[in-house]
Amino acid sequence: MVMAAGVRKRFGLLEVLKGIDLEVRRGEVMCMLGPSGSGKSTFLRCINHLERINAGRLSVDGELVGYREAGGKLYELHEKEVARKRAEIGMVFQHFNLFPHMTALDNVALAPTLVKRLGREEARRRGRELLARVGLGDKLDTYPVALSGGQKQRVAIARALAMAPKLMLFDEPTSALDPELVGEVLDVMRGLAKDGMTMIVVTHELGFAREVADTAVFMDGGVVVETGPPGEVLAAPRHERTRAFLSKVL
Repeated sequence: MVMAAGVRKRFGLLEVLKGIDLEVRRGEVMCMLGPSGSGKSTFLRCINHLERINAGRLSVDGELVGYREAGGKLYELHEKEVARKRAEIGMVFQHFNLFPHMTALDNVALAPTLVKRLGREEARRRGRELLARVGLGDKLDTYPVALSGGQKQRVAIARALAMAPKLMLFDEPTSALDPELVGEVLDVMRGLAKDGMTMIVVTHELGFAREVADTAVFMDGGVVVETGPPGEVLAAPRHERTRAFLSKVL
């Protein structure tokens, strides 16, 4: 589903990604671990072309991200085409970014009506189903100000799912939550994994990674230091840098 080969990204003189090689199979859950500033979130943003890569190849479902190739050269796609492809990738950020003047249901139903031209009633029917799926069937008409952080994040997940994505990206989705609210969001993500959704999750929740991930990736300094089954990476890491990081967070 996702293939990265030699992916590099720099901001000015600062090289944030230094040649990332990763593969995510369809239906797989990959959890990315590592200290702040290691490049994890930047890599996620490159997958849906929120950031443009400077070198390498990055593809989703067999198609290059943000570019087409002709005669051995890459040509950047028109923004409308980028947006169309981006709509197939759901992304959930640390902060919920809900529209405060709209109810939970309206937040979820908005994008399918604007982007996919879905009829309003069909979008709202689908929105009700998705909010029920994330445990918020009783909050359809509630505005964000009256929701807890965990509830807002679950609305954000339902909103991403409303676009029927082939891939879900999670950028530390629980880091802004009070500890007692983390579990309700992780439970929704466990359900998605069980349903076969392809997911890449940047997280510090090692228990979740150990339980749900098919592959754990440890990044540091813009490179992949270690990758493998979570039971190996978390319980018996091969690299000293991984061991040092885990000793501070376990």
